[in-house]
Amino acid sequence: MEAADIRQHRQGRQKASYLFVPGNRPERFAKACGSGAHAVIADLEDAVAPPDKPAARAAVAAGLPAAQPVYVRVNGADTEWFRDDVEMCRTAGAGIAGIMLPKAERVEDLAWIASRVGAHLPLLPLIETAQGMWHAEAIARQPGVERLAFGSIDFQVDLGIQGDDDGRGEELLHFRSQLVLVSRVAGIMAPVDGVTTAIDDAQRLRDDAARAHRLGFGGKLCIHPRQVELVNACFRPSEEEADWARRVLELAAGANGAAVAVDGKMVDKPVLLRAQAILARL
Repeated sequence: MEAADIRQHRQGRQKASYLFVPGNRPERFAKACGSGAHAVIADLEDAVAPPDKPAARAAVAAGLPAAQPVYVRVNGADTEWFRDDVEMCRTAGAGIAGIMLPKAERVEDLAWIASRVGAHLPLLPLIETAQGMWHAEAIARQPGVERLAFGSIDFQVDLGIQGDDDGRGEELLHFRSQLVLVSRVAGIMAPVDGVTTAIDDAQRLRDDAARAHRLGFGGKLCIHPRQVELVNACFRPSEEEADWARRVLELAAGANGAAVAVDGKMVDKPVLLRAQAILARL
């Protein structure tokens, strides 16, 4: 691996924390953007009551910080507000970082969004129904999709799954692993796990984030600024991991293709890939 490749992996950073902020609370936008979250999502869907949808859309359009673009969770494709939400994202300019589509189930809906906003705005489909999970691979392969997110709470409701809300159950293990698998097969970023609703339970949040990380998720949705720092820490490599990864890549870059060993272990392609992935999380 050449030195230029090492620089690229050091510069690449995978977003770990996605913080929701209600679209009808523009006074909270600045606080959300200053929370340390790797991405902020202005929510026009669940956080906004139906009568307030148009006003929330206008507030988001007027209050988006161009210096720190945010994602927008639009309303679902089967709602009366969907097209106007997407149109707002198309015309809002530099303040939009991407679009999250809730209850993503059909590639046609994502294709329509992309046809309206262009290829420069990434899409984050939110998988939260049985149909969405069934079509997850096709959704992940849709042009413009940056990564998948798991709407675990709505997903449980849709399938009638009980449990998994105490941090110990594994009722959603299969489905979480499925999202990790299809993301890898489609060649997109690792998915983002769902929210932890226990705002004041740091241990529960830590357990949930650690589980997501172990399963191969690359980040987690947050519903309160207090959750951001802990989520970032759970997905951030330790100093020992980062030091090991740097040594692996630096030795490999200087070996000109020859075999090298780090800590008494040979460095082959899987080891290099692991080192690259670790540095991408810094």
